[in-house]
Amino acid sequence: MGHRNDALRAARLRAGWRSMESAAEALSLHGRQFLDDASYAVSSRTWRRWEGPKPGWPPEETAIVLHDALGRWPQELGFTAPAGWIRPEADQEEDVKRRTFISVTAAALVPGPTPSQYVDPALIDYFQQQLEGHYRADMFLGPHDLIGTVSAQYQLIDKLVRSAKGETRRGLLRVGAAYSALVGWLYQDAGDLGAAAFWRGVTQEIAARSRDPHLVGYSLVNLAQVRTDLGDGHGVVDLCEAALDDNRLFPKVRVMALQQQAHGASLTGDRTTVDRLIDTADGLLARVDDDLPWGNACRRTPGYLEVQRATCYGRLGLGREAEQLWSQVINAVPATARRDRGVYLARHATAAAHTQEPEQAVEIARAAVEIAAETRSARMLRELATLERAMRPWHDAPVGRDLAELLAPVNEGS
Repeated sequence: MGHRNDALRAARLRAGWRSMESAAEALSLHGRQFLDDASYAVSSRTWRRWEGPKPGWPPEETAIVLHDALGRWPQELGFTAPAGWIRPEADQEEDVKRRTFISVTAAALVPGPTPSQYVDPALIDYFQQQLEGHYRADMFLGPHDLIGTVSAQYQLIDKLVRSAKGETRRGLLRVGAAYSALVGWLYQDAGDLGAAAFWRGVTQEIAARSRDPHLVGYSLVNLAQVRTDLGDGHGVVDLCEAALDDNRLFPKVRVMALQQQAHGASLTGDRTTVDRLIDTADGLLARVDDDLPWGNACRRTPGYLEVQRATCYGRLGLGREAEQLWSQVINAVPATARRDRGVYLARHATAAAHTQEPEQAVEIARAAVEIAAETRSARMLRELATLERAMRPWHDAPVGRDLAELLAPVNEGS
């Protein structure tokens, strides 16, 4: 019948336990040391049953040993928890989540009043130049190393806004909105959608205060990006339509809203609308000529709109069409956009799996896994998890085992 408990098998391979027999021996040794119990043992027969279709539920002490050895509780390893079972450290996890949210909001919600100070207009250019550097660093580093730096700079901008006057204040509000939008993106890329939504809300507030219609439109597209990750197609469409209602928008903001609305349409299964929206955006691309420091992916990313189309096709289950598009656009992605290239490669690999080309899928995934290990982008890890699901038909074949070994390092760290 083959292995049925994929989660436990993947965890075993991540731990370097090549067979079920070696896994049973290693867990027995770990348990004897952890429990200080020389008689503790797990048989290879028990492990084989665990990797079968009905693994049951291990004794309480074995559940704790599994967690200590593999970093996951049994219900995360394919076991079905009995009614009323509560993970021992559930309260601790909730406490960590509360502390994390407090740290997320601290930079945006500094209580006032603050001491008044003179604010030189030259600071607007200073922060704009720093912003461009942060965009470049994000492409190289991924989210985790930048969140603290960018949110701290936002906090300084917020402090200066409270003292600035006139056009200086307006200019700082505009650049502050760009900083909060970047913090929101970094949290979204890190997989924390709660924090991302919070910072997207901050961006919308500052955009409204700035009275800048382009920033207001941009903030709505930012909120739509979170809705896309939440799988809420109608929410994405609502937000993008609200942005596009303003006829004053620069072409760049309209392009952003149209392509994001296409993602919403793909979530509702509407291919015709996907193509219409992306084609409309393509007609505006040559008119993008503003000097705004934010939202410039459509200018710096070769094949930007075809990347969006390929992503939408993949979401719609159009494997052949998506695979053809990815083959065309990926080679044009610059080396500087390393994290984005990793995401695209993972999507390309999934499209190859959907076209019944598992060997090609694994080969494409190799470079994506290397980038995922470096950047720790949750967005990329999510794409690789999608690839795992697409490759399930070949789970017991050599190519399926190759993929499991390839993904083991990044799955272990996720």
